Amino acid sequence: MVDAQGALPTGADKRTLVREMFDSIAPRYDLVNGLITFGLDSIWRRTAIRLLSLGPGALVADVGCGTGDLARALVRRGYRAVGIDLSIGMLKFGHPGGAPLVQSDAAMLPLHDSAVDGVVSGFAIRNFSDLPAVTVELARVVRPGGRIALLEVAEPSNWIIRQGHSIWFKRVVPRIGGLFSDGAAYRYLPRSVSYLPIYAQLAAMLGDAGFTGMRRDLLSGGVAQVITATRAGMPRVTVRPDALSAHL
Repeated sequence: MVDAQGALPTGADKRTLVREMFDSIAPRYDLVNGLITFGLDSIWRRTAIRLLSLGPGALVADVGCGTGDLARALVRRGYRAVGIDLSIGMLKFGHPGGAPLVQSDAAMLPLHDSAVDGVVSGFAIRNFSDLPAVTVELARVVRPGGRIALLEVAEPSNWIIRQGHSIWFKRVVPRIGGLFSDGAAYRYLPRSVSYLPIYAQLAAMLGDAGFTGMRRDLLSGGVAQVITATRAGMPRVTVRPDALSAHL
């Protein structure tokens, strides 16, 4: 684990850090999530699924699924779901409501071209070691006309809310994380926001990958956000031979 004051890793070092960190916090990940968000994380996930705007029975991949909260919520809403995550520890403690869980890097998804109707992701964008490659993969696996909904943290624009959120996120959250789980991981959490591109950069990245109609919805006073987009055109990458969708 990187020291709270050390330089944030990139590339392969970041990938290793993220995998080991989530392995370490997996046993109490859901408990701490509920505590540090006052239970709002469940509401945010439901909002992300609503903004996905797909019909019942659609096949949706939860990329960076963690313990499968979003996958489980998808199943409850009548979708078919599959969860994909780098951390075997998170998958071990998963409770995805019957959705299959698969270990894989988000930059190399084990899915056929145009295999899914949509993709959701919860608080994972800033943890991907190669975000441009991930956006290209999302465009590859989502069918033309399919949808993505990416849930992430955000910084409130209101000064009062921003100051209160900063104190909570940077000072209180690491203490709660240290009390119930891995303190080093939750000291890293607020610093990891620096990995997150601004919306204009992310929208441009998604556009380059093959998405259109990008939109950003702010939640709970701007402490969280959902970025949605629609897959345009035709897939441009060949089918992976180990594609999971062959078994779905």
